[in-house]
Amino acid sequence: MYDVAKGGKAMTANPVHTRQARIQHSFDAAEEYDAAAVLQRVAGRRLFEILRARLAGRTPQRILEVGCGTGFLTQMLHEAWPEAELIATDLAPRMLERARMRVGEGVQFGVMDAAQPGVVRPFDLICGNLVFQWLDDPQAALQTLADLLAAGGVIAVSTLLDGTFEEWGRACTTEGVVAATPSYPSAQTVQRWRPGLCAGQWTTECCVQSFESGLAFVRHLKDTGASVPREGGKALSSAELRRVMMRFEQVGAMATWHLAYGCFQRPQRAGVFVTGTDTGVGKTLTSACLVHAWKALYWKPLQSGLADEAGDTATVMTLSGCQPDACLSPAGAYQASLSPLAAARAEGAEIDPARLALPLQEPDHPMVVEGAGGLMVPATGTLMMVDLAEHWGLPVVLVARSGLGTLNHTLLSLEVLRARGLTVAGVVLSGPLNPDNCKTIQEKGQVRILAELPQQDEITAQSVAELSRLLPSWSDLCASMQENAVSF
Repeated sequence: MYDVAKGGKAMTANPVHTRQARIQHSFDAAEEYDAAAVLQRVAGRRLFEILRARLAGRTPQRILEVGCGTGFLTQMLHEAWPEAELIATDLAPRMLERARMRVGEGVQFGVMDAAQPGVVRPFDLICGNLVFQWLDDPQAALQTLADLLAAGGVIAVSTLLDGTFEEWGRACTTEGVVAATPSYPSAQTVQRWRPGLCAGQWTTECCVQSFESGLAFVRHLKDTGASVPREGGKALSSAELRRVMMRFEQVGAMATWHLAYGCFQRPQRAGVFVTGTDTGVGKTLTSACLVHAWKALYWKPLQSGLADEAGDTATVMTLSGCQPDACLSPAGAYQASLSPLAAARAEGAEIDPARLALPLQEPDHPMVVEGAGGLMVPATGTLMMVDLAEHWGLPVVLVARSGLGTLNHTLLSLEVLRARGLTVAGVVLSGPLNPDNCKTIQEKGQVRILAELPQQDEITAQSVAELSRLLPSWSDLCASMQENAVSF
């Protein structure tokens, strides 16, 4: 292990245990890596497309790449954002030297274990192509790296999945031996790798690669540094290897790669998005309680129904006791008691999506953003409320009725949120206390019940102050989401 310094900045490599040292040696010895790494390049291009789409036109100023190998992804990052400070790291020193030769000047290189990043935060983008399958605790590493992100920063990684090289495994089984190829995580396991507070999701794909012979496949594993057997794996004898290679050739000499790509974004600011299973379920009451409990900012992006009421912004201001400058004006306010889109069209207006950008004033101070209606309510001609929630990336507080019919609506809403990769902060049940529904939602929805807000004869500033005591503090909620990222 050694230090690589550029421009006066040095990174000191962390010590690695025996298996990691074997992996490092394997990759250092992979002299023919560039010629053999066909699927690694395919995965790198796909990962680059995913992370660039997530950045949505934003230009990262600081980029950290882990497991850069010989610099294929590094080169794409440097060409896309040449002015960015790009730090490319890998466990294998000789790989780094090859990456330096490929990319040239303008990039810092350093030996680093992705699970123990010795760099100074924050970064706007962190990425790593086909490195996570080599880590002992990928979920912990993902969280450690995500903690280095700046507000709004993106982390994008890829990994191999269970079933990769399944053809070789079947050939081994047929010949009565056990394949020593590494054990990769299942798609279900990878779906649970999520950094706390971040919005995003995993996608999967499979690719088939043909080889001239069984020997060509074995050489491919060595040339790409992937010849380190799994823990406890026993290398095949020469005779066993010959038999397996012949069997592999008989079924076509093809190998399937199963890949997963994870892309997650840290919220641009502190706060939550409050939505409901339906209209009139208690979103505004819950928002007022959260604003009071956290001394939070409040924003209702789209308000309709002003012909019949003062509007949620005025209501929350009155009930929560927040100052006028803490309650931001809506981006769109309309008279009719319809969905925002229908209400705007009734007035001959159009909702400009550009005006729905998340306000970033006082970014470390929590903001309560209240949606209109439920998740599938149209917000603009092209966006539903759930699309806005996904764009904002804030953790979601789901408000639901406590009584009859809530189970179906609540569980379906949770499923939609998770399918979009949104972090669910928890559920607030509004109405008469219903222990059975509360328990069922908590268990079947795998979600935290943040509070049960009982029926109120009259909603006043005093009752909101009392109800707000039932809600967790902002720090408690953040800690809970960090600790339970797998569940949420």
